[in-house]
Amino acid sequence: MARCEWPKGDERMQAYHDEEWCRPSRDERYLFEMLSLEGAQAGLSWQIVLSKRDSYQSAFHNFDIEYCAALTDEALAEIKEQHGVIKHGAKLASVRSNAQAVKEIQTEFTSFADYLWSFTNDKAVINEWPSDGQIPAQSELSVKLSKELKKRGFKFVGPVTTYSFLQAIGMIDDHIISCPFHTRNRK
Repeated sequence: MARCEWPKGDERMQAYHDEEWCRPSRDERYLFEMLSLEGAQAGLSWQIVLSKRDSYQSAFHNFDIEYCAALTDEALAEIKEQHGVIKHGAKLASVRSNAQAVKEIQTEFTSFADYLWSFTNDKAVINEWPSDGQIPAQSELSVKLSKELKKRGFKFVGPVTTYSFLQAIGMIDDHIISCPFHTRNRK
């Protein structure tokens, strides 16, 4: 079976593709991690972000939502200086503001997962692309969710970033149809 081409033989990218990408998750911490990492990617490659993932997990206490929501400006400055993360101040600050927004959603909707999955009636969108080149950068769903997240105060959640986030958490399966990791091919 032909696999998705985008991991390009990179070991870390291949492991992410095979073990995580497009696999449905409702784990609050994981959802927040992927939201944070996808936001960090804006304007950069996913390969760069994945290479720094361990540093992000260390800096943000494994993306503990309570911890991240309570970060001070001083703590964010320390993370910027002392950890191997992307040094973009606004992206780092968005981890805090997005954690605060997640907490508000958890209060209103019971969980961040329930809120997100409500946009698809708790069903993954399973696409059937013949090749990587046909996978879009955004969709009606990502545009809609992006607008809703922005209204709730989220940062770095444009439609393209949101589409990548939806793939990351498995709300959208964009493995090419011949890939052994496509939902229909997994056993």
